[in-house]
Amino acid sequence: MNTSTSHIDLNGRESIYQPTQSGLIYPEVPTFSSFAEERQYRKERLVAACRTFALHGFDYGFAGHLTVRDPEHPELYWTNPMCVHFSQVRISNLILADHSGKVIEGDYALNRAGFVLHSAVHERHPDIVAMCHAHTEYGTAFASLGKPLAPISQDAAAFFEDHVVIRNEAGQVAVEEKAGWSVADYFKDVKAAIHQNHGLLTASRHSIDSAAFWFIALERCCKQQLAIEATGQPPLLVPPEKARYSREHVGSEYIGWLHFQALYEHVAATQPEMFE
Repeated sequence: MNTSTSHIDLNGRESIYQPTQSGLIYPEVPTFSSFAEERQYRKERLVAACRTFALHGFDYGFAGHLTVRDPEHPELYWTNPMCVHFSQVRISNLILADHSGKVIEGDYALNRAGFVLHSAVHERHPDIVAMCHAHTEYGTAFASLGKPLAPISQDAAAFFEDHVVIRNEAGQVAVEEKAGWSVADYFKDVKAAIHQNHGLLTASRHSIDSAAFWFIALERCCKQQLAIEATGQPPLLVPPEKARYSREHVGSEYIGWLHFQALYEHVAATQPEMFE
């Protein structure tokens, strides 16, 4: 899985999108001088991800949860509060929880279903930094088909051989710990999952930025595939080797992070109260 097909010399760059010309404005992955500084960064990006989910209409009552590990205490994770709309999540109402579901910091309760799935994935995969899930319209509909996303486009090729279909616990609300463990094992070496009769989940070993963007992208690809299938005409798929090539250059963790920077700048400029 994720077989390398690159034929481009990046000259030490992480991506072909990084400019070779110096002095240009371009997002840079930050480095941190302290855990406190990195914690603040992760919390700000978590809030921005929630606000971005609201802009995309990913809200559904209290359903939907985003998590990111604490950099100093990796056995703890920050998440959005229970029964607070994505558009109302802010720094001050985030909660910090452990793998047993105990709230360590914050005033709000924890979403039980979010705890069961996310804590199992985080605990089983110490390399996973962040995870996203929401009950979206098209992702949930596509999940009922119980099949993977096809490489119908360059965008969809970003998920080629980099997502799984999970049929365990299909359609049953995950409120028991065993349900979380039955799902967690599927997240080895992939960034996304389609949980049958439930919806979409994304995970990142890089950042909450990347996990959030790939969730948005996966929902969009599901919508496109459903639209294509509704025509009754079989699509012309991207051939496997070309899909792998595209995945390597437009489907990496870094590219997910890079895409999210535009979304972050937008919500930071238009919704500054989220940092309160």
